[in-house]
Amino acid sequence: MSKLKLGPIVDEKPVRTTVELPAALHRDLVAYADVLARETGQPVREPMKLIVPMLERFIATDRGFAKARRSRQSATRGA
Repeated sequence: MSKLKLGPIVDEKPVRTTVELPAALHRDLVAYADVLARETGQPVREPMKLIVPMLERFIATDRGFAKARRSRQSATRGA
Protein backbone atom coordinates (compact mmCIF):
# COMPACT_ATOMS: atom_id res chain seq x y z
CA MET A 1 0.00 0.00 0.00
CA SER A 2 1.31 3.46 -0.93
CA LYS A 3 1.79 6.35 1.44
CA LEU A 4 -0.52 9.09 0.18
CA LYS A 5 -0.62 12.80 0.81
CA LEU A 6 -4.11 14.23 1.14
CA GLY A 7 -5.48 16.35 -1.68
CA PRO A 8 -8.70 17.45 -3.35
CA ILE A 9 -10.31 15.85 -6.39
CA VAL A 10 -10.24 18.53 -9.07
CA ASP A 11 -13.41 18.83 -11.12
CA GLU A 12 -14.37 21.21 -13.91
CA LYS A 13 -17.23 22.59 -11.85
CA PRO A 14 -16.19 24.14 -8.53
CA VAL A 15 -17.56 22.46 -5.45
CA ARG A 16 -18.28 24.57 -2.41
CA THR A 17 -17.25 22.99 0.84
CA THR A 18 -16.81 24.01 4.45
CA VAL A 19 -13.65 23.08 6.28
CA GLU A 20 -12.93 23.45 9.96
CA LEU A 21 -9.30 24.22 10.61
CA PRO A 22 -7.58 23.86 13.94
CA ALA A 23 -6.68 27.29 15.30
CA ALA A 24 -2.94 26.58 15.01
CA LEU A 25 -3.28 25.65 11.34
CA HIS A 26 -5.31 28.79 10.66
CA ARG A 27 -2.59 30.90 12.30
CA ASP A 28 0.00 29.16 10.13
CA LEU A 29 -2.08 29.84 7.01
CA VAL A 30 -2.33 33.54 7.90
CA ALA A 31 1.42 33.65 8.58
CA TYR A 32 2.10 31.92 5.26
CA ALA A 33 -0.05 34.51 3.50
CA ASP A 34 1.97 37.28 5.15
CA VAL A 35 5.28 35.75 4.06
CA LEU A 36 3.97 35.16 0.54
CA ALA A 37 2.76 38.76 0.33
CA ARG A 38 6.20 40.05 1.37
CA GLU A 39 8.00 37.81 -1.12
CA THR A 40 5.73 38.52 -4.09
CA GLY A 41 4.83 42.12 -3.31
CA GLN A 42 1.16 41.23 -3.76
CA PRO A 43 -1.13 41.27 -0.73
CA VAL A 44 -3.07 38.11 0.07
CA ARG A 45 -6.42 39.48 1.17
CA GLU A 46 -7.99 36.12 1.97
CA PRO A 47 -5.55 33.52 3.33
CA MET A 48 -8.22 30.82 2.91
CA LYS A 49 -7.81 31.21 -0.87
CA LEU A 50 -4.33 29.70 -0.50
CA ILE A 51 -5.81 26.31 0.38
CA VAL A 52 -6.69 25.30 -3.20
CA PRO A 53 -3.28 26.05 -4.74
CA MET A 54 -1.58 24.45 -1.74
CA LEU A 55 -3.60 21.28 -2.16
CA GLU A 56 -3.04 21.27 -5.93
CA ARG A 57 0.71 21.58 -5.40
CA PHE A 58 0.63 18.94 -2.67
CA ILE A 59 -1.10 16.34 -4.82
CA ALA A 60 0.98 17.20 -7.90
CA THR A 61 4.15 16.37 -5.98
CA ASP A 62 2.89 13.24 -4.20
CA ARG A 63 4.86 10.40 -5.79
CA GLY A 64 2.90 7.71 -3.97
CA PHE A 65 -0.35 9.07 -5.30
CA ALA A 66 1.01 9.39 -8.86
CA LYS A 67 2.18 5.78 -8.76
CA ALA A 68 -1.15 4.54 -7.37
CA ARG A 69 -3.07 6.58 -9.97
CA ARG A 70 -0.98 5.18 -12.85
CA SER A 71 -1.44 1.67 -11.47
CA ARG A 72 -5.19 2.10 -11.20
CA GLN A 73 -5.48 3.61 -14.68
CA SER A 74 -3.49 0.71 -16.15
CA ALA A 75 -5.74 -1.81 -14.40
CA THR A 76 -8.87 0.00 -15.61
CA ARG A 77 -7.66 0.03 -19.23
CA GLY A 78 -6.77 -3.65 -19.11
CA ALA A 79 -10.19 -4.68 -17.82
